[in-house]
Amino acid sequence: MVNINTYNYLLSDLKKLKGIGIKTSNLLKKKKINTIFDLLWKLPRSYKDLSISTKIKDLKIGETQTITLYPFKYNFPRVRNLPNKINCKDETGELDCVFFNSHEGYIKKILPLNKEITISGKITQFKNKYQITNPKYVSENASLIKNKHNIYSLTEGISEKVYNNIINQILKNLPKLDEWHNQNILKKFNYTSWNDAIVKLHLPENVGKYKSDFYKRLAYDEILSSFLVHSEIRRKIKKVKKQKKNFEIKSQNKFLSKLNFNLTNDQKITLNEINKDLKSNHKMFRLLQGDVGSGKTIVSLTAAFNVIKSGFQVAVMAPTEILARQHYILAKKIFDDNIIVELLSSKSEYKEKKEITKKLKENKIDIIFGTHAIFQKKIEFKKLGLIIIDEQHKFGVNQRKKLSDKGGDNCDVLLMSATPIPRTLTMTIYGDMDLSIIKEKPKYRLEVKTYSKLESKIDDVINFIKKEIKNGNQIFWVCPLINESKKLDHSSAVKKYEYLKRIFPKQVALLHGKTEMDEKELILNNFLNNKFKILVSTTIIEVGIDFPNANVIVIENANKFGLSQLHQLRGRVGRGNKQSTCILMFKSSLTENAKKRLNILKNSTDGFEISEKDMKIRGYGDILGFKQSGIKNFKLADPVHNSDLFELAEKEIKKMEDQYEDISKYKILMKLYDQADVINDII
Repeated sequence: MVNINTYNYLLSDLKKLKGIGIKTSNLLKKKKINTIFDLLWKLPRSYKDLSISTKIKDLKIGETQTITLYPFKYNFPRVRNLPNKINCKDETGELDCVFFNSHEGYIKKILPLNKEITISGKITQFKNKYQITNPKYVSENASLIKNKHNIYSLTEGISEKVYNNIINQILKNLPKLDEWHNQNILKKFNYTSWNDAIVKLHLPENVGKYKSDFYKRLAYDEILSSFLVHSEIRRKIKKVKKQKKNFEIKSQNKFLSKLNFNLTNDQKITLNEINKDLKSNHKMFRLLQGDVGSGKTIVSLTAAFNVIKSGFQVAVMAPTEILARQHYILAKKIFDDNIIVELLSSKSEYKEKKEITKKLKENKIDIIFGTHAIFQKKIEFKKLGLIIIDEQHKFGVNQRKKLSDKGGDNCDVLLMSATPIPRTLTMTIYGDMDLSIIKEKPKYRLEVKTYSKLESKIDDVINFIKKEIKNGNQIFWVCPLINESKKLDHSSAVKKYEYLKRIFPKQVALLHGKTEMDEKELILNNFLNNKFKILVSTTIIEVGIDFPNANVIVIENANKFGLSQLHQLRGRVGRGNKQSTCILMFKSSLTENAKKRLNILKNSTDGFEISEKDMKIRGYGDILGFKQSGIKNFKLADPVHNSDLFELAEKEIKKMEDQYEDISKYKILMKLYDQADVINDII
């Protein structure tokens, strides 16, 4: 039975704690510390040992030291803005405690005359006399000070003493949680309980002990919690009974035979996995993950063809209108004339939009392409059987769940991502979904040749570009910044555009994040139609449409990007049947680590291998080179250093699912670690 009061205390507002008022609460909330539970994960970065008491004669100027002494005289000046001074002594000498902006009553309370007081602070000297200004720790109870005190990364306005008092208060009142792990799991962490682990986590002597049993137990808790939520979502989706999609594989094979290429083995395997889902009476909730240029689109459109042949409608959503339009053009090209294909665009006339909306409702459109607009409330489908979402990295677990619900019981969901990520991250981000992976590239696609070039050798690059343009090819030129920065020594897109425009007049365009959407669409369309030869851009071209005629990409300050992001950028070329080239430009002052990273990219075109190495170098938080929403922001667990715990959690979840285990004992764990809407009906 879940003890509601237990997790209610831990998830309660900070103002429930003694010493936290509105001001302190607001300061903590700025650091995303909203509950008592959140405070537990702000770990000490170091500690200071105040346990050793020093006599006044042995004090060292500039050091923080602890002294037991007797106040014997108050000096409260009548002139405003002058400090209050209290003369103190021990048997070896005298010292002044100096207070700025402190009330007389407060000082008399903490430093009563002729009483033994223990004090700690930084030692300074004024007119040949020791003094401590605004001491951090003052108490008649020496044991409160003569201790090891944690040092935290503090929010401005909160003192170290206040922060320590708050943490100690929580640890003292920590509710006793019932154990949720079985004995086999507990044995791996030396039978450390959650409560003991939390207390040990905050002991000064345990700072940085990431390999300890208590640390690993808590890291495993949050991994398991995340996996449990995903498992529950999978279970709920699988419980939905749907109408099976009935289609003939002969019809599919006939459709594929008309293409001017053969599917790779990986494409065939993933298509079979999708077909199996479509033909089952359980709802499909699947991610199709593939490296850049691996051919995910044709697999998804073949699945769409099968769904249409079984009498259902299909909706395909892309992140940009230009990508939606490219999918639409491809579908019109490969589908029979008896399959009705439409595009819903912001550029569509009102009358046209109204007509499309009407036809969707009457089941007179088989497949519709568009951006997120195709899932607006006013858009109704007569018989929606499949939703396909391209480049879905912007969708987190909550959004995916809502998307699955929106389609209705008979609607399968296929999400696609061209971002290869390491296995531990896949488990973390997409654990709520079934997974199909395409690693193999089509045989007709040539590997992109990757070179590194010193920035000072730009004339060589310009000469190479001239030859490529002469041969009818197009070029991407990527810069990290839009404008020049005085603080960062990175190339700017605007400056490079001006430079290239002088060399290649009327053949260069500029694209960046501040470009208006309509103008961006126009520039990309013009580039696609070969109306200019060089597109200078920031990283916004990282994920997008195919430009078969673009076969060179130049990336400036390549060492400033993550490997995975460089691989994604490189994937913008090599889409046609010509040999393509990626030139990584850098300054001469490369670190050994930067050289190592660039060599990894030059020696591999396998996005999954690159992402694994990237994560080990950079850490999982920045693996994609941009903030990926949906990524689980773990407090302790790290997919690199705790990969064994991820695998352990995965095995444990599989065991629970195979044995239909009752997960009610994990409800407090899930509620504490995953305070999300998606599990409100689980608890």
